[in-house]
Amino acid sequence: MRTGLSALLLLGTWATASTLPASADDSPTPATEAPASASLLSAMQHDLGLTRSRAEARLAAEKTATAVERKARRAAGASYGGSWFDAATGRLTVAVTSGADTAAVRATGARVRIVEHSARQLDAVKARVDKLPAPAGVSSWYVDPKANSVVVDVVAAHRFDNDVRSFLARAGKAGPVTVESTAAAPRTFAAGTVGGDPYYTGNVRCSIGFSVYGGFVTAGHCDQHTGAVYGWDGSYVGNFQGSSFPDNDYAWVSVGSGWWTVPVVLGWGTVSDQLVRGSAEAPVGASICRSGSTSHWHCGTVEARNETVNYSQGTVYQLTKTSVCAEPGDSGGSFISGDQAQGVTSGGWGDCASGGETWYQPVNEILGRYGLTLQTA
Repeated sequence: MRTGLSALLLLGTWATASTLPASADDSPTPATEAPASASLLSAMQHDLGLTRSRAEARLAAEKTATAVERKARRAAGASYGGSWFDAATGRLTVAVTSGADTAAVRATGARVRIVEHSARQLDAVKARVDKLPAPAGVSSWYVDPKANSVVVDVVAAHRFDNDVRSFLARAGKAGPVTVESTAAAPRTFAAGTVGGDPYYTGNVRCSIGFSVYGGFVTAGHCDQHTGAVYGWDGSYVGNFQGSSFPDNDYAWVSVGSGWWTVPVVLGWGTVSDQLVRGSAEAPVGASICRSGSTSHWHCGTVEARNETVNYSQGTVYQLTKTSVCAEPGDSGGSFISGDQAQGVTSGGWGDCASGGETWYQPVNEILGRYGLTLQTA
């Protein structure tokens, strides 16, 4: 059974439609209004194991942390070493190198941790690792601000393969590198204009990410280079206007032929359809939810930013890793934190019965690449 918004899209196939920052004493300012709908809170309760009041408090704290992060980064300057949100305390921690003006960083409302390497130094290490050819047993790598290191994820069953060991040895020469194990190799989620709704192109089904003026954004690997895109009801929607995969995993599709775009992500009956009001980037540790045409609505947390993922089809850079599950057909679908668009589903490992991890391509990069404007409520 489809949501009411999908019924609007069905109509569209034949009728053309015309916080405050944390205070200086390091205490986050509580929100004065409900941060999300009751249905979204219910989904967070189910997927994150929270009570309703804890889900409300977490969303309010994450909203504060998002604002604090921008100010703290400016205050830290060249000494900035990254940041993360701690769900247990509801606080943002900012890593800085010695010699930083820690008082200025704390004045933004952030906690401070002194580390050895700046974010700029760690990004340089990751860039050197990016240049290495990666074997299939290496899953991904990213800068982890908590570890103050570049973390390389290796598929556990291939940890001692000769080509994996050789890659790790070369990566270790690039700078501070930590090796961790993952259960399985990532894969893309293509199976064969509302966020999460299905569309079809060539012989695959993927999911819409977010509406932009003139179309929608989605995953690049969904582009089968057949041009035409068809909606959930089989009617013609538009055409791919640009795509990139691998290296990146993004694309955008023009919309016409009686279809129109709206700033909404489908809740699939698990939650109410969610309005999109912006695209402020959520910090590591924040809660995040995903909508897709196969597994519908699921939530988790942001685990890492700017991660390099080694798919069998090629390497993709600057993805964000989450603990949210996904399945084939969810590719291109929406990742949203509160009412802020985050990115489009790229790939992952596992499924929504046993769990797993999923990566997304940040939406702001897609908008900037193609000069698009996110449609917001």
